[in-house]
Amino acid sequence: MGAYSNFVNKIKAIGIRNQVVRESLAEFIGTFILITFGDGSVAQSVLSRGEKGEYLSINWGWGIAVVMGVHFASGVSGAHLNPAVTLAKASIGRFPWVKLPLYWAMQFIGAFAAAACLYGIYYDALNDFDGGERQVYGPNATASIWATYPEEYLTIEGGLGDQIFGTMLLLGCIMAIVDTRNNKPPHGMEPLLIGLAVFVIGLAFGHNCDYAINPARDLAPRTFSYWVGYGAEVWTPNGINWWWVPVVGPLIGGVCGALIYIVFVEAHHPDDKDSHSLDQNEFTLKDLTQEEGTDQATCTVSKSNAGFEEE
Repeated sequence: MGAYSNFVNKIKAIGIRNQVVRESLAEFIGTFILITFGDGSVAQSVLSRGEKGEYLSINWGWGIAVVMGVHFASGVSGAHLNPAVTLAKASIGRFPWVKLPLYWAMQFIGAFAAAACLYGIYYDALNDFDGGERQVYGPNATASIWATYPEEYLTIEGGLGDQIFGTMLLLGCIMAIVDTRNNKPPHGMEPLLIGLAVFVIGLAFGHNCDYAINPARDLAPRTFSYWVGYGAEVWTPNGINWWWVPVVGPLIGGVCGALIYIVFVEAHHPDDKDSHSLDQNEFTLKDLTQEEGTDQATCTVSKSNAGFEEE
């Protein structure tokens, strides 16, 4: 026990106190956890040829991956873990633009590192599956482990719309979940609810092109897959210039989702001086979230998910 205490004290002694560095590390590790579990669920399903996973298990994998990633980074960086979240938050004035490049960089690096680790873990399984010939399409294709690819019927326009719409739903749900004036969930439940939002988006909108809804989740592992032998087809599957669609689409959709929530809900919250006009049901819902210390807790948890705290 003494040796353990000494070890912990030594770690604390060299602990980083610079907030920007702490936020960077948190975004890196949170995104790493997200991609490791998410892409890992895809890898197990693909490499076992469906014996140890299928589409529903992949949806659960991504949903729970979001929950775990948020818990890793929530108290430090706000756990964006997604460039679309960072851009949306900056666009509505709730995140400093000067930090956006740093958050994006750490999200992409975290996703790339996760892809590399996953490749190492499943390297032997990959060789057993495809005989060492990495393929994007075909019976032994494994490129879908790392990135999303369109169905043969899907056009660029259709894919772009798919990604805009899916990410719009994601950011709208995040805004609703962390809105302290709109039936705020109990402290600590926000990561789970956001994970469920990702889960249901996958259930409803995964058919066209696998619901990337996160530029870092798609572009960084796609880049890694190109470097390890999948070839130029990762950029142009089915002969179309696809790679930018799951990058640009989510960035547009995230901003749209945040603005839509503000226009339809948040902007119409009554002022505090008008709170007496709320009906009894609204008072009841509000009372459920105003236990001792809730104001401080909800602000902290708002940061823990996407930083859409009330200001």
